[in-house]
Amino acid sequence: MNIIPKALATAALILTANLTAAPQLSFSGNSKPVITEKPEASTGLKEVYVVRDASGVRVSYTASSAASDITWKRFSSLGGGFAEEIPFTREGAVTSVSLTNEDMGYIVEEDGRQNCFYIVNYSNHECSLEALDISPESDCQNTLLILHGNADRINYYTVSGAARQLSRGLQLEYNTLEYNADNLSYQPVQATEEIQYVSSQIHCQAPLRDTEFHLSGDRFQRQWGELQQVVSPMFPTNAIAATTTASQEERDAENEQKPTGDEASLGGSAPAIITFSAATTDAVVFREWQFARDDQFDLIDLRVNEDEVTHTFTDYGTTYVRFVCGNAAGSCDYTSDTYTVYIGESRLECPNAFSPNDDGVNDEWRVSYKSIVSFDCHIYNRWGLEMAHLSDPSQGWDGRYNGKKVQPGVYYYVIKAEGADGKHYKKSGDINIVGYSQRTGASSSTPSEP
Repeated sequence: MNIIPKALATAALILTANLTAAPQLSFSGNSKPVITEKPEASTGLKEVYVVRDASGVRVSYTASSAASDITWKRFSSLGGGFAEEIPFTREGAVTSVSLTNEDMGYIVEEDGRQNCFYIVNYSNHECSLEALDISPESDCQNTLLILHGNADRINYYTVSGAARQLSRGLQLEYNTLEYNADNLSYQPVQATEEIQYVSSQIHCQAPLRDTEFHLSGDRFQRQWGELQQVVSPMFPTNAIAATTTASQEERDAENEQKPTGDEASLGGSAPAIITFSAATTDAVVFREWQFARDDQFDLIDLRVNEDEVTHTFTDYGTTYVRFVCGNAAGSCDYTSDTYTVYIGESRLECPNAFSPNDDGVNDEWRVSYKSIVSFDCHIYNRWGLEMAHLSDPSQGWDGRYNGKKVQPGVYYYVIKAEGADGKHYKKSGDINIVGYSQRTGASSSTPSEP
């Protein structure tokens, strides 16, 4: 027969009780369910309870056994260090006390172990929502609401006497606009903000459309089926917002030199065709895209009063672009981030040979270029007959005249061009068509004639 020492048996019993359930209080005599909050461990509290009305309510603690040594204490906002022992009734393992009308902390000591709780009497903190007005002090970023009624802060106190807040969970709902990146526009949405408590004023983000404000709560009344709600007068918005984008038309010319470094964002090689778009909210009346050569926009070269503008950049250097807008009263305005468009220096380089044998390699004669805004190229044979005329630097000559391949040999080009930086090009030189492969039936010794 195994004999277990009494001390070990008691320790095992305590350990089992702690593993099965955390110490809790139970309530009787209450007309509404008790709402339980789990506080942070640093408070020293096991639970925080909110009772609808403490009048006539008794609170009970069930010990791990009927033989447990129990002591009840009560503390105020001063904390557990000033707790006072209070009388209680006992039936077996269950001990209980009557609640006072004051918010109080309770310490139940069982066999030397302290279990601390705090009980809030909600009837001391009644939420009363009577009316909701809009303050004339509202501005472009924030709207100030005035609550007539009461929804003050609800505090409970830790074992050390530190005040902690119970959120009332009031809900403020209103209509506004939100930018939708999928369709590049502002769409109507309902905004919901949770408010912990209200002294008299509510600060919220300014709505982007005309709206009423709906305030409901608090969360305790919501759980007890006593929800209240107040609605403000219609609020005409004056707040504005805008979202801008810039997209550049891509060119797939293989012979155009690609931008590098700072040139790789917007601009690069002229002509650069860029579309600037702005999505704006309801209260926007004035709108303008501004183009300038200095980033402070001291001298604005171009103004466009549209939400969207497509502009072709042909001048060398940097252009700064931004969007500004405002409401009818001029009380709210918006300025976008600045877009920087850089057009690089021009370049024009001409190859002197190609082999139009349809092998996918060097089959066309093309210049290599960058930021060329004007281009005129004539290609001749040795007798001065024009083989091709090119009016765009992206174009090439495939070695054909009237649809037929010309003979290998030497041809000549004459180019007049202008760069975005104002540089003028006058170039001329040889074009060598190297011999075709044997399967074409032509040789490099054939005279260069059409």
